[in-house]
Amino acid sequence: MPLDIFIPYWGDPGYMKETVDSVLAQTSDDWLLTVVDDAYSSLEIQDYVTGLNDDRIKYIRKENNEGITANYRTCVSLATEEIIVILGCDDVLLPNYVETISAAHARFPNAAIIQPGVQVIDENSVVVKTMVDVIKQRVVRPHGNRPQLVSGESIAANLMHGDWLYWPALAFRTDRIRAVDFRDGFPIIQDLALIMDMIYAGDQLLIEPTTCFSYRRHSKSASSSKLIDGSRFIGERDYFAVAAAQAHELGWKKAERAAKLRLTSRAYALALVPKALLSRDTKAAGTLARHAFGS
Repeated sequence: MPLDIFIPYWGDPGYMKETVDSVLAQTSDDWLLTVVDDAYSSLEIQDYVTGLNDDRIKYIRKENNEGITANYRTCVSLATEEIIVILGCDDVLLPNYVETISAAHARFPNAAIIQPGVQVIDENSVVVKTMVDVIKQRVVRPHGNRPQLVSGESIAANLMHGDWLYWPALAFRTDRIRAVDFRDGFPIIQDLALIMDMIYAGDQLLIEPTTCFSYRRHSKSASSSKLIDGSRFIGERDYFAVAAAQAHELGWKKAERAAKLRLTSRAYALALVPKALLSRDTKAAGTLARHAFGS
């Protein structure tokens, strides 16, 4: 059963080639790759992918740029296999990724979401440890060295305290991700919103500790570019209100309380206030402070 890997592409061609090459370097050949080009200005990747002349790889180019949410939806709609991966166009699969995900799905077929072990790399593909990722992996993420199948209010509350998941590394059961949809209006936090909708619907998340993915963290990412001006946190605050209302409807009091507290989100915003002040951006500092201390 092939792993259905999709890359919604728009960005640096150099990183994208590294991403595609990492798929080709898998220890298991049981995969299919579809590149969905969101009308990027250069045709370099089109030439690169088609030049590989590999029957397992498809290239689709949209006539107009539709944005990341629409491209995610396109990828999900095109899936033909049981498991789908929506890979970032600057991230890198370690050679054992397909092998690890396939084995995890075979052992836990009811898991709707699989989160494998992740290492973080910088702009130069060097493995790094940032404070954000240390907190995500060592503090917020459920502890354990063995696969864990989690669901219900406990994992909902955990993710509301802090989102430790790495979206591009996740593998989804295609039928379960199709049972929900990406929410409009939350472009930066849409990944967590979709996952929470799945968990609220009763889906299970498998934590597979085997490291098999390199997540690229750099200052040019969409989420990072919106940190200092505070706009990211406006969207987060709006989403957490939605998540709290969902938890309330289910009677999940711990999850509702966690969504209202949004502790790590507040702490992150507060930590950025000095940087905004050093940049003499008082408006951004105010936005960050309101997110940190507001209701």
